[in-house]
Amino acid sequence: MILIDGKGTAASIRSELKARTAAFEQKTGKKVGLAVVMIGSDPASAIYVRNKIKGCEEAGIASFARFLPAETTQEEAEAAVEALAKDDCVHGILVQLPLPAHLDAQKILGKIPVEKDVDGFSATNLGKLAMKEEGTIACTPLGVMELLRRYHVQTCGKRAVVVGRSNIVGRPMALLLLNADATVTVCHSKTQNLKEECLKADILVAAIGKAKFITADMVKEGAVVIDVGTNRDENGKLCGDVDFEHVKDKVSMITPVPGGVGPMTIAMLLSNTVAAAERTLR
Repeated sequence: MILIDGKGTAASIRSELKARTAAFEQKTGKKVGLAVVMIGSDPASAIYVRNKIKGCEEAGIASFARFLPAETTQEEAEAAVEALAKDDCVHGILVQLPLPAHLDAQKILGKIPVEKDVDGFSATNLGKLAMKEEGTIACTPLGVMELLRRYHVQTCGKRAVVVGRSNIVGRPMALLLLNADATVTVCHSKTQNLKEECLKADILVAAIGKAKFITADMVKEGAVVIDVGTNRDENGKLCGDVDFEHVKDKVSMITPVPGGVGPMTIAMLLSNTVAAAERTLR
């Protein structure tokens, strides 16, 4: 069994990006810039934002953090994003979710111009992915594809099963695998005979948000298992959607939690930001 090292891969990507950000700075006289907007003081969000700022430093990207209080109004939140949208030093804008309950997240995200949507969440970017056109791809599924590529996992002609259908992971993940010539099945809470569907997978991507949901009897011998989940188990310990300890001896490759897909999400955010900056030079 090969343990897929997302942490080490992400570090390599940040190192590679440094050369591209330096080249951009040499051509334009300014740094690649990523703006992160955080509203409120959600502890998990604060950790993510801190990690993103740290990642920017390592990749040579200027980070612009906007920390707004929880009582920020809809108008104030939208105005903050609009100001960043007009700023030529900002090439990517990220609004950290979840937002306080009184705010309309879709309207706030809608203020991010498509060319600065480095999260790849907009309907336009998702549509471009579906049409196999150039656009920005959601960071987590893009990170999964990068892991598969760097670990030389064959997708062409392989049967891939994605468990989960969210707009952030499941749907774009299925489209990416389809574009990579896999035969793709998307499973979800209404899927009948879920175990049987999972057992067909050469590549199984778990993105359902339930701790240790994928058990050993649901995984085919020799499969490649990608665990996108971030949950807490009964002891409060970080775990994925896959029952790692019981599944690992049955598979050819598997991502751990933590240290698997998570670090790749931030690496791909940085990569998307650099690509967005480079597109301004065309």
